[in-house]
Amino acid sequence: MNLAKALGSVGGLTLASRILGLVRDSLFARFVGAGFASDAFLIAFRLPNMFRALFAEGAFSAAFIPMFNRKVGDKNGRGLPDGIAFAEDALSVLLPTLILMTVIFEIAAWPMTWLLTFGFNGASAERFDYVVHLSRIMLPYLPLISLVSLLGGILNSLHKFWINAAAPILLNATLIAALLLFHEHQPLLTARNQAIAVTISGALQLGWLIWACRASGVKLRLKRPQLNPDVKKLMSLIWPAAAGAGAVQINLVVSTALAAALLPAGSVSYIYFADRLNQLPLGLIGIGLGTVLLPTISRQLGRGEDAEAMTTQNRGMELALFLTLPATVALIVCGVPIVGALFQHGKFALEDSVLTAQALAAFSIGLPSYILVKVLTPGYYARSDTRTPVRYATMSMVVNLVLNLAFIKPLGHMGPPLATAIASTVNVAMLYRTLVRRGHFTPDARLRRRTWRLLVAALIMGVVMFFLNDLFQPFVTGTSIQRWGAMLVLVTTGGVVYAIATLLTGAFRLGDISTLLRRSR
Repeated sequence: MNLAKALGSVGGLTLASRILGLVRDSLFARFVGAGFASDAFLIAFRLPNMFRALFAEGAFSAAFIPMFNRKVGDKNGRGLPDGIAFAEDALSVLLPTLILMTVIFEIAAWPMTWLLTFGFNGASAERFDYVVHLSRIMLPYLPLISLVSLLGGILNSLHKFWINAAAPILLNATLIAALLLFHEHQPLLTARNQAIAVTISGALQLGWLIWACRASGVKLRLKRPQLNPDVKKLMSLIWPAAAGAGAVQINLVVSTALAAALLPAGSVSYIYFADRLNQLPLGLIGIGLGTVLLPTISRQLGRGEDAEAMTTQNRGMELALFLTLPATVALIVCGVPIVGALFQHGKFALEDSVLTAQALAAFSIGLPSYILVKVLTPGYYARSDTRTPVRYATMSMVVNLVLNLAFIKPLGHMGPPLATAIASTVNVAMLYRTLVRRGHFTPDARLRRRTWRLLVAALIMGVVMFFLNDLFQPFVTGTSIQRWGAMLVLVTTGGVVYAIATLLTGAFRLGDISTLLRRSR
């Protein structure tokens, strides 16, 4: 119940952020379309976004949060003051490192952009310079959002999950404001304004987290860098965690680079818009669960409550499957009406919707594995094991590269998403097997009983929605009210069918619902 409540707090704000993200992408599709300008912006944004996922939100959080929690929970220490002192030591090393990295990236933006695109499919020098220009505008976002991750990790450890979960709302709100107020007739100018808005949003998010920390009694002082034993241990954990936490991001970068180099213009945009829809359940479920599970399991293990930690991870996996399986089936079966409702207007045509829906179906095959990675890796990070996930992530990246090269020609824009989905599934299988072998995770009877029933319920929902698709199609490309109304009815119908199916299959019983209501009261 506590896990569900915490996920509800994070998930509710993440839902608001993702809805704003869909509004942003819908406006972006209208004003920029799916062509060179959109491809250029998305590739330029990939660089700071990749390093944010690798080092800031992924690796830093995975290494920092367990150590911070142990400092705060140490019975022989001073509690929160010890944790804040450790955070100041971490900041003293992180800040100059981020400044140095940003300067290096600004100088090396041209060769790094070339590596991300393999020359952008023979783009002219003028067009390629435009992509580099956008990259340089957005690179300051990296240090800003990295500092946000440090402060957010502290607040998550203090169970103030909602504050950090609200920060991405500022990103989407800033980009929406830029699209509405500063869109130009030329898509290239609109994309440039979006790049400026990205960096501004990083400053706004950092300001929000600084204010929230001060309101919670956390004030970090700037100090001279000190490589004390705690900082050395933190650094030794960060580097392997970077690859482990960023496997999906690295796979997406490889996919984007190959698409930019080998596929027609617009392919990067099809993959991007498909990934944005795929990221909606990932953000709501996977990131929310990972945010809650890591500090929870760390604290339980620190108190010697191994059985409770095992139960927490079982319930996390159960909750992930309950929410993920229907989302997977819905995105595969209803891809065309969903994409049409959100993006098909302005410069985004029917053909763009069909091609994006194809990429979405390929991505969605791996949706359960994308989310289960967030459930399984806390079992390693909470035990200060960041090396095992990086080993498996490296293997999955090799699988992704091989499959990308094998699929991209015969399957076109569907090849990279399918390769990413399969590679992520391989990663999850290795993480799960090792946790079980070490005795750190054992599926309990409740999880085993419900898993196959949830799968059957999701498939029942998929069959029903397949036959209802044609009813929604005429409305998803109408007026804005018709489009959003059709989306609301489609999602509500799918949810009701899935709820009935879970009761029919015995995945959940009416008694379970009444028990949850009694506990909440």
